[in-house]
Amino acid sequence: SDEGALALTIVLDQFPRNLFRGDAETFSSDPLAREVASRAIERGVDTRTDPRLREFLYLPFEHSEDLDDQERCVALFSQYDCHPDNLKYAEDHADIIRRFGRFPHRNRVLGRQTTAEEQAFLDAGGFSG
Repeated sequence: SDEGALALTIVLDQFPRNLFRGDAETFSSDPLAREVASRAIERGVDTRTDPRLREFLYLPFEHSEDLDDQERCVALFSQYDCHPDNLKYAEDHADIIRRFGRFPHRNRVLGRQTTAEEQAFLDAGGFSG
């Protein structure tokens, strides 16, 4: 059902972000969240979902470190009537992926080395969410 697809996307995308904040497990179900969201969008679930809830079907793409997913997210938020800040946040996320190919604020919890450019970005108050 539409509601089931939305609910499963929220569970897979949002619950780990809140339950495991500061741990690599935060991102453990991201691929599944994107898969569920992709299938829901292919079936038009987003077009039948209240605009206040629709964004939850798009957030798995915004949370991805893949540029194609980021561009998809920006396109989706551009296409539909969502909260105005959502497009700005999607563009901000995409810009970070274009610049670094990843979200530098995740480096510590994922055990990745931070480059000097990434550290300068973070030190200057770069995106942290």
